[in-house]
Amino acid sequence: MDESKNEVKIGIIGESGLDTLTVLSDRKECSVCTPFGKPSDLIIEGSIENVNCALLSRNGRLHDIMPSNINYRANIWAMRKLGCTHIIGTHTVGSLRDNIYAGDIIVPHDIIDNTSKRVQTFYDGAVGSPFGVCHLPMYPAFCERTRDHLLRATKDLKFPIHSKATVITLEGPRYSTFAENNAYRNWGADVISMTLCPEAVLAKEAGILYASLSFVTNKECWCAKQPIATTTEIIYTFKKQVDKVQAILMNAIQEISKMDWTEDILKAKVNFTIIIRIYLLISI
Repeated sequence: MDESKNEVKIGIIGESGLDTLTVLSDRKECSVCTPFGKPSDLIIEGSIENVNCALLSRNGRLHDIMPSNINYRANIWAMRKLGCTHIIGTHTVGSLRDNIYAGDIIVPHDIIDNTSKRVQTFYDGAVGSPFGVCHLPMYPAFCERTRDHLLRATKDLKFPIHSKATVITLEGPRYSTFAENNAYRNWGADVISMTLCPEAVLAKEAGILYASLSFVTNKECWCAKQPIATTTEIIYTFKKQVDKVQAILMNAIQEISKMDWTEDILKAKVNFTIIIRIYLLISI
């Protein structure tokens, strides 16, 4: 890689069980302090194909943190503190569409946030938080170049993939009703997550290039004719997906590391700075 290019470091925030990624070598656990408290777990630093990476289990390695109680701000801040230029978030999702099946891979392009109990910003005026208010534009919702590399890696491996999908994030931990699922379908949602928001929002606010690699574990029910997936079936499908996720991450990270991200990284950080400064100027 050209020495003049900004060296990338990839943060991976994943589902419980992905902390055992066999493609991550030279593993070293580290504890990171943030102004927002502790991240969900120790962060595992290492490398994938000689690319520096940092891995974090979003719900804790024991899956003992429910979606509403995840410290999303600490997770993102810790990744930023460790020097991550990119974050790939892996998410399990449920399908709201007839043409999206369990086992499919999704690289979403947009989000609907239907949560109600989660802090959405680092700039909340609390003690220890950065000064100002961040009115963050959310289009595009993800880093398009990072999305593109995830798409290419998945297609190269010939896995079933959907290159566009709108993810709705629910508060959880309960699943949604028939009526709710039909409402979400009418809103334009294609799949359901419980963890994508505010993670994607906070990463963008922090100036980190973020994209999601989502894998479908079940079909949600929106009519009485559909069978309801059991928790056992969902867990079984998830475990079958882990090898796919590892292969996609390895391929995508290799390609990301070959590219010059200087302009993208600078733009993400400058846009973030401009938003804060504009607010301060208006407030004077």
